Amino acid sequence: MKLYGYWRSSASYRVRIALALKNIDYDYVAVNLLKGEHKAADYLAIHPNGLVPTLVTDDGVAIVQSLAILEYLEDVVPKPSILPASAAERAQARAIAATIACEAQPFMNLRMQTFLREEKSFDDAAMSDWLNRFTGAAMAAAEALARKTAGQYCVGDTPSIADCCLAPQWFGAGRFGVDVSKFTKLAEIYERCTKHPAFEKAHPMNQPDTVE
Repeated sequence: MKLYGYWRSSASYRVRIALALKNIDYDYVAVNLLKGEHKAADYLAIHPNGLVPTLVTDDGVAIVQSLAILEYLEDVVPKPSILPASAAERAQARAIAATIACEAQPFMNLRMQTFLREEKSFDDAAMSDWLNRFTGAAMAAAEALARKTAGQYCVGDTPSIADCCLAPQWFGAGRFGVDVSKFTKLAEIYERCTKHPAFEKAHPMNQPDTVE
């Protein structure tokens, strides 16, 4: 497998965690978002939306969107699983993952940030208000969901698709100054994630294209 990603991309980070949890070897191709490499014709040929990550299978199939990639990995390498055992718990894990990936993280995307600053003249105060209003609200929802399902991790005692999304979101929230002080359950789970070898391996600061 080949993973196209960017070291600081939350979506790429999610996929790296799942690959590490499942002990899947892959080749890594760095796509530098700050240099606009995601807009190059050769990359757009495999990901028409010009986003990261993209996973290219051994059969040459390009899979885009991090949640779709996580589900693909679960299908082709079912053990160890990143989904809980019961149908209800699987749905709960997916719900937390979607709350983070679809409702919290997009407001922190580079293209969103660039648009707001360059075309809507957002200053730091306006950007902080924007992020805490929308990203913060979605993280509050994830906190409420996790309080109903958490054991050692977001759903039960094993890392799942929900935790694959939580760790990058928490890291990104710290970068962008989102107030996470009230999210004590997520903080507890994140701290546990940081000590897990798969999460440590996938961390942005441990990638080949990391820029200090």
